[in-house]
Amino acid sequence: MSLRLGILISGRGSNMQALARAAMADDFPASVSIVIANTQEAQGLATAQAMGIDTRVISYDEYKTRGDCEQAMTDCLKVHKVDLVCLAGFMRLLTPTFIQPWMDRLVNIHPSLLPSFKGLNTHERVLQAGVKITGCSVHYVREKMDDGPILGQAAVPVLEGDTPTTLAARVLAAEHQLYPACVRLLANNEGDLAANPDSTLFNPPV
Repeated sequence: MSLRLGILISGRGSNMQALARAAMADDFPASVSIVIANTQEAQGLATAQAMGIDTRVISYDEYKTRGDCEQAMTDCLKVHKVDLVCLAGFMRLLTPTFIQPWMDRLVNIHPSLLPSFKGLNTHERVLQAGVKITGCSVHYVREKMDDGPILGQAAVPVLEGDTPTTLAARVLAAEHQLYPACVRLLANNEGDLAANPDSTLFNPPV
């Protein structure tokens, strides 16, 4: 199964770039149809354009209501015949208006081993907690933040002397491997992972 991806970003879009690079391989079962940013300032827009990917800015500030903006995003994704929506550093919480039409076709990547350390400032909290293993998770999006069935996780060791910056860099490298792997898994399973949680991917520590 070949999936058409729509990727939502707010910033540099490094995970978007990882997905787009993976999609360039002849054997990768997905392609990137559209990259949508919620701000013109998102650096990832230029990256996507340089890779020949269609882009669109849909800002919440341009619409009367949040629902109107989310409907505009859905309309754009449908125009581009998107099968799977991938959040890649999209820094807005989505409402049921957007989530419901894309149920089990909307995924996110989070820089922790969920369900631990949901939310922001993840690496700071990991270090404060003194845990020895952290990582990243790809999961289906649900209405609660950083919730939903987990598609895959990659473990990353916390090293002595780590700072939030050094830890974030290692976790991000794992994200760039995990996200394309999970998209590949979804394509090969024809989107049935929500019904088959035993299919969850777990990468070895990196």
